[in-house]
Amino acid sequence: MLSQIQRFGGAMFTPVLLFPFAGMVVGIAIMLRSPMFVGEALADPTHLFAQIVHIIEEGGWTVFRNMPLIFAAGLPIGLAKQAQGRACLAVLVSFLTWNYFINAMGMTWGSYFGVDFTAEPTAGSGLTVIAGIKTLDTSIIGAIIIAGLVTAIHNRYFDKPLPVFLGIFQGSSFVVIIAFLVMIPCAWLTLLSWPKVQLGIESLQVFLRSAGALGVWVYTFLERILIPTGLHHFIYGPFIYGPAAVEGGIQVYWAQHLQEFSQSTVPLKTLFPEGGFALHGNSKVFGSVGIALALYFTASKENRIKVAGLLIPATLTAMLVGITEPLEFTFLFISPVLFAVHAVLAATMATVMYLFGVVGNMGGGLLDQFLPQNWIPMFHNHASMIATQIGIGIAFTGIYFVVFRTLILRFNLKTPGREESEIKLYNKADYQAARKQTTAMASQGANNQQAAAFLQALGGSDNISSVNNCATRLRITLVDMAQTASDDVFKALGAHGVVRRGNGIQVIVGLHVPQVRDQIEALMKTIPIPEKTTMMEAIS
Repeated sequence: MLSQIQRFGGAMFTPVLLFPFAGMVVGIAIMLRSPMFVGEALADPTHLFAQIVHIIEEGGWTVFRNMPLIFAAGLPIGLAKQAQGRACLAVLVSFLTWNYFINAMGMTWGSYFGVDFTAEPTAGSGLTVIAGIKTLDTSIIGAIIIAGLVTAIHNRYFDKPLPVFLGIFQGSSFVVIIAFLVMIPCAWLTLLSWPKVQLGIESLQVFLRSAGALGVWVYTFLERILIPTGLHHFIYGPFIYGPAAVEGGIQVYWAQHLQEFSQSTVPLKTLFPEGGFALHGNSKVFGSVGIALALYFTASKENRIKVAGLLIPATLTAMLVGITEPLEFTFLFISPVLFAVHAVLAATMATVMYLFGVVGNMGGGLLDQFLPQNWIPMFHNHASMIATQIGIGIAFTGIYFVVFRTLILRFNLKTPGREESEIKLYNKADYQAARKQTTAMASQGANNQQAAAFLQALGGSDNISSVNNCATRLRITLVDMAQTASDDVFKALGAHGVVRRGNGIQVIVGLHVPQVRDQIEALMKTIPIPEKTTMMEAIS
């Protein structure tokens, strides 16, 4: 079950990767339309400059205004076991069909379900418009459920042979036909149950607002501590992209009100207290520096240059774009206790900031969220909050450094540079073995060579049941874990680390993991892989 949940969580990252750029475009465009930054003349809606910026801003809103559609079409990329493109098409058609059924049933029997489909789809009405269809506002939750269900149907029936005279209905057509029939009861059940779910979500929002600092601490702690399991997507997802904290999700709500917040002199914590649940990026920007400094200064002096070569790119990746796994997995496998301390410090930093009035949409890094969506547009009227945030952040950089350095020295933890093998991450014998495995593939590109070597280290195509990925990790379900190579071999091939649990293995590759996954799947096509046929396959 855990591997199934992890697979689903990893698949969610495919559409999530679209948000940073969209957020940057919207944030910069809103800033360029503000008289505070460009002056009254350029901000005038009749000015050519303002009109061009408006056009660009509208393009940036594409992702935010179509989140359910994007999640529905994007999840099959991670969930489908074959023909991912066709699975995306089948899910998209079925998702729209489901919404059309909801619309028709609601218009016909709305009084029976207690839903007024004659109302305008405004905030609080429980209704929305998706691709021109007035339907229930199930946010990304409905999209995720329908995508999982239809992808399971795809995995089960896509390659099912039909009689010759029905051959035109094979493949995606057969999947859509089955899904069409399944969407009818799904729409009915949605109309019957979702209004009650909406009441529960409203109660959750009220509770979280009243929980205050305690809620921020628990949320941030869980978001960090669950990273090794891959389940952290299920913590931040409902808050950032779903309705857990505010209708529409923090990401969309913040972007929609960015100009209003930036021009107001009222404290942001008063305007948007829910923004305390999007401060987990501060541990990436400020905490990562303290961790890296502690690892550097506890390394042997003769090894520090080598250690810096490992830490600098990992730290910059965490600070600039919010991807922390290369740095965190550097010490996670050596000492899980350090990671637990990291989670506690991250939660405490976010909570202290919240208590001092810091809120916003800061779950990423400097380039994608802090600067374009927070610091730059908010600086004019909220500079004191930004200064408070930076001051607290720098203080926690020092706290991170002192705590990590003390624990490493006190317990003699073998972090990078304290032993030669820890810098290399593998021994000479394993490296030579890995080179022998990959010599035959030398004619291929560097990434393709790595993919081929990973495939061999995983036991070959016959040993792989399914392949998925998140931001930096390959997530693979195996037939037999015993057929895989040792962790050191994977590290010799360029992996930052390996996580094994049951028949599941996660290989931390880096930011180029989508390309590695595509190449592995291309290599696997040369050997047919038996498909399982249970309805749970989409998330197994």
